Amino acid sequence: METLSWGAIVARLLSQLLPVWIGMAAVFALSFGFKRRLGLYGQLFDSTIGMIGFAIVLFWALTGIFADTIITFDPLQQISGMKNKVPGTPLPEAVAGYRYYLLGGDNLARDVFSRMVSGATIVMQIAPLATLFAFMVGITLGLPAAYYGGRLDTFLSFLANLILAFPVILLFYLLVTPEIVQTGLPTYMAGVLFLFPIIFLVVLWNSRYFTQRGKRAAYLAVTLVLGLWLYLGVAWNADPLGLISVPPNILIVFVSVVFVNSPTVFRIVRGLALDIKTRDYVAAAQTRGEGPWYTMLWEILPNARGPLIVDFCLRIGYTTILLGTLGFFGLGLAPESPDWGTTINDGRKLLSIYPHPAIAPALALMSLVLGLNLLADGLREESLRD
Repeated sequence: METLSWGAIVARLLSQLLPVWIGMAAVFALSFGFKRRLGLYGQLFDSTIGMIGFAIVLFWALTGIFADTIITFDPLQQISGMKNKVPGTPLPEAVAGYRYYLLGGDNLARDVFSRMVSGATIVMQIAPLATLFAFMVGITLGLPAAYYGGRLDTFLSFLANLILAFPVILLFYLLVTPEIVQTGLPTYMAGVLFLFPIIFLVVLWNSRYFTQRGKRAAYLAVTLVLGLWLYLGVAWNADPLGLISVPPNILIVFVSVVFVNSPTVFRIVRGLALDIKTRDYVAAAQTRGEGPWYTMLWEILPNARGPLIVDFCLRIGYTTILLGTLGFFGLGLAPESPDWGTTINDGRKLLSIYPHPAIAPALALMSLVLGLNLLADGLREESLRD
């Protein structure tokens, strides 16, 4: 068989990504149909920049979700004779399965296309969730710091500034080095940081339904049962049902991302809350006799949602870059991991001779971060119109 032309390669790539195209079409059709009922998300489709950014992010999100049906080979599979082969190279006749390496082979004869697609799964598993956890930590600490002020504000601000004083890459390096990992510090950090989502939800439901005891008890029971079950499995690998466990290297990277991002989120939330707590509607809530946490979570926080949503999108982009940087330096994730940073690092060693193993994951990383930035710009533009 002959090597595929670029036209044939593109056609086969589009065919492999069919689940993604179907998913994107469904999401856009539903979004356009109900955009007037979807609040800020629906308004996003009035912004060309925001819509382009959303399309790029949705593409990679669906690619990560449907990776197992998209890939043509196991991302760790090595096939003899396919080392550093150019895109579109046919496989030896004796090898069963898909007949081509669509984006070529790397220096260990693995399929570049399959590794790129599998890398999207790793990014989508870590970056959004780690950013969400960081926001829950930052919100849970930032709101009371701004609302109460005084010594609490001074103490929490000092801790945040202390963490931010360290260079990010150096802090990452310290957290994922084997010597630090062996001390168990990342596990203890996970035990502390992963409590914050539970605390946030418990306080949220308790403040909202304080006078509705039946509903409050139901929400709290579900939150505590599910939250503690997930907490035991994720943070301590002690799920009593044996259903939830996180690989140690993934947990270390996840904790590092949450720890590094939380102080920045804290400062943003604190700054917004300091401004909003002086507004008339906050004073009106206090006059009605609402509790401090109700005022913080149901009066101040909703009115800070615009800047926080924008920062959330930008911070996922920062986290994606940090994950790529970690992988590039061989920190945290396994050396054979198909994450984009590791793949770029593997490909750069022969970049002048065989550029394709590094170009594909580099373009994927760049496009996702670009999409997140465009999405944030669109959200900022629409939130300012509210």
